[in-house]
Amino acid sequence: MRVYLPSTLSGLRTLLDTGVLGEPPLPGYAVTGALREWYAEGDEEELEYAALSLAARASVRLLDRGLLLEPGLAARRVVVVAEVTAVEPAPDVDRAAVRVLEPVPMRLVQAVHVDDPDAESDVRAAAEALTAADLGSDDAAFVVEQAEGHELQWYATQEIGPLLELAPD
Repeated sequence: MRVYLPSTLSGLRTLLDTGVLGEPPLPGYAVTGALREWYAEGDEEELEYAALSLAARASVRLLDRGLLLEPGLAARRVVVVAEVTAVEPAPDVDRAAVRVLEPVPMRLVQAVHVDDPDAESDVRAAAEALTAADLGSDDAAFVVEQAEGHELQWYATQEIGPLLELAPD
């Protein structure tokens, strides 16, 4: 199953250094039966884009935590796309949410999606506004939507190293 795993640039560095993306269970998003039911009119490409978008928003949540610990952290959303077999639905999180129950080694990674550096200020603002948006602030929700207006860039796995060389620490 193709899964979209939220991450950060630090997570990508770990993937490149260790050859594995985190420890299971890993939160992810996929085209689940519940997502198919919800988007009854959507084709496969639209469903995959919906799962990718949810993973990108989850990446902002990771950045929210990371920025508290490391204010200078590069605020760019990262989504790792992988083909895995051990997955369970997580409907308590979202209709597209899954838990990946196995390690995700580099050989299972198909591609990564990363924000362009130009999106960094909007993504940082979104991470800082996320809690307020969750609590119902329309202004904060608008800030989060500004970040979601940036399209993620696609990178092949062999481009991860050069991408990280260009990214600030």
